[in-house]
Amino acid sequence: MTTSTQQPLDGKTVLVLGGAKNLGGHVSRDLARHGARVAVHYNSDATAAAAEETVAAVRAAGSEAVALQADLTDPAQVTEVFERTVGAFGSLYATVNTAGMAIGKPVADFPVEELDAMLDVNTRAAFLVMREAARRTEDEGRILTVLTSLVAAFTGLYSVYAGSKGAVEHFTRALARELFERRISVNAIAPGPMDTPFFWDAVHEGEEAFVRSQAMGNRLTDVEDIVPWIRFLLTDGYWLNGQTLLVNGGFSTR
Repeated sequence: MTTSTQQPLDGKTVLVLGGAKNLGGHVSRDLARHGARVAVHYNSDATAAAAEETVAAVRAAGSEAVALQADLTDPAQVTEVFERTVGAFGSLYATVNTAGMAIGKPVADFPVEELDAMLDVNTRAAFLVMREAARRTEDEGRILTVLTSLVAAFTGLYSVYAGSKGAVEHFTRALARELFERRISVNAIAPGPMDTPFFWDAVHEGEEAFVRSQAMGNRLTDVEDIVPWIRFLLTDGYWLNGQTLLVNGGFSTR
């Protein structure tokens, strides 16, 4: 009897938006270890070095990778990043969008400029990515967007962040239904407040202790709590469709 070393993602191409660092960087590396070819998207010149480090890590894991820069709020650049991904690897099996922006302020104090920026990154860009993914993803592929468990929380300060991500839940359900005939699973995953610079850049004084107290073990969500769920949704979890999966140690439920 021989044992196969074939992995479920072998030879499959995954585009990871925001794939250079934080959760996206871990996802890019993990998928590569499980056989995927990875297109690592990054937004700004400031993230270019991190993107190249992630590409190097993917290649060190024995897989193929390319770094692609794009402003996801620009439809032309979104189209280009998908075209370059397919051009580099010949196909697109899955898209994992980890890109996002978080600002926490009371509604009464929220500047319109920051409102526009949040809606651009969290809502408009997510829609543009999902629209292009619907056009480019191969049959029986996957489209996955990372949201936040705040979509199910009763709390202040993060109304715009949660609201801008909440719209993507509706995009997810609609797109999942539209792609039934092509058997493409479309889902969202909503982590709890995560121990990454993304969280620390937005958190207010004293907020950390409260957030920790709301989850099992009195701790923040760790990146490694989320990565296996993303891999699952790209492989054996194909029958989950049109859903938002809250992975947060009980921080919020519904």
